[in-house]
Amino acid sequence: MTGGTTSDSAGVEPPDVADLAGRASEEARGVPADLLEGYLPVLAKVSTGGRLCPDEIRRRRAIGVRAAEQNVPVRGVVDLYLSATWLAWPSLPGVREAAGADALRRIGEAVFRAADATITAVAEGYEEAQRWSLRQEESFRREFVDDLLDGRNVETLVGRAERYGLRLAGSYVVIVAAGPQPFVDGGPMTRQVESMVGLGPASRDVLVTTRDGLLVCIVPDVRGTVEEFVTRVMESLKPDGAWRVGIGRPQRGPGGAVRSFEQARQALHIGQRLQLPGHVHRASDLLVYQVLIRDRSALADLVEVVLEPIRKARTGPATLLHTLAAYYAADRVATAAARELHVGVRTVTYRLDRVEELTGYSVHDPQQSFTLQVAVLGAQLLGWPEGS
Repeated sequence: MTGGTTSDSAGVEPPDVADLAGRASEEARGVPADLLEGYLPVLAKVSTGGRLCPDEIRRRRAIGVRAAEQNVPVRGVVDLYLSATWLAWPSLPGVREAAGADALRRIGEAVFRAADATITAVAEGYEEAQRWSLRQEESFRREFVDDLLDGRNVETLVGRAERYGLRLAGSYVVIVAAGPQPFVDGGPMTRQVESMVGLGPASRDVLVTTRDGLLVCIVPDVRGTVEEFVTRVMESLKPDGAWRVGIGRPQRGPGGAVRSFEQARQALHIGQRLQLPGHVHRASDLLVYQVLIRDRSALADLVEVVLEPIRKARTGPATLLHTLAAYYAADRVATAAARELHVGVRTVTYRLDRVEELTGYSVHDPQQSFTLQVAVLGAQLLGWPEGS
């Protein structure tokens, strides 16, 4: 029972505290006996009419915090207190002096209510410490991930990375995935991928996190590891199908993760913008596009100079731009482009002629056609005309 103050009954002799605490520790498989600090004398007082006071409850919560900090399992702490309770029962003053079954029953109710309140307070303190530790660990992990992917505090990354199973002195590859819904830390899809990754042989060296709505995975550059990981991610994301994966190039050292991350994110962006076939896009296969987008200002100038005239088209620029993109994707075969666009071949050839009328660039002239194609790619990468 809680409330009131702990009364000290004259003549009350508490049980042999040290001996009982030691035996309770043995019963609880070695849980430190000092976690019982003050508990057995309290039981002795309760058995003779005393009551638990708020200070004692606060003390038990503090002991629960201490147990959590010492990494003592909570079940072990509960076992320690229950063992101490039943071991102390026969020697409690109130029990020894009880006159009749009714008195013994009242004492039993008081003692076990006190034990219940005590164990509850210990567990509350333990859980509070765990919640604080978890929040702190999540904060440390988020800070580490941000520094790793932003390239900040590089001099401290190696030591901090070991805490998360990463050996940054080696070579790593960063993989990013985008789905129909943003990925968030602790979200169901993120947890599913983490769970599947944990089944792999190299799981210790893999870090799964999120950044800007993307799933981010940092994996060691070991033969077969990247392929295995991508397969597991695909298995997790496959049910929906509206997702893409970007894979950076292998990079070494603490600053390598940020470079591989940027490459993976750019590969994903290129795959999405250009609607490239397949779900997986490797930075190593998209170098020519990365060269194009590296100088965004020059690319934007090219797009404006070459394609700005098609804004004058009656249907707007989008129709002619899509036709050009389909034509080049079909390897400059008008019939194949027509099938892709679900229009007639005459419509495709008419639109291509209209592009030449407006821009002065012909798809039939090799040099002019190359300029047009690069401008179309630039428009797709930059989101022109919507992004202009």
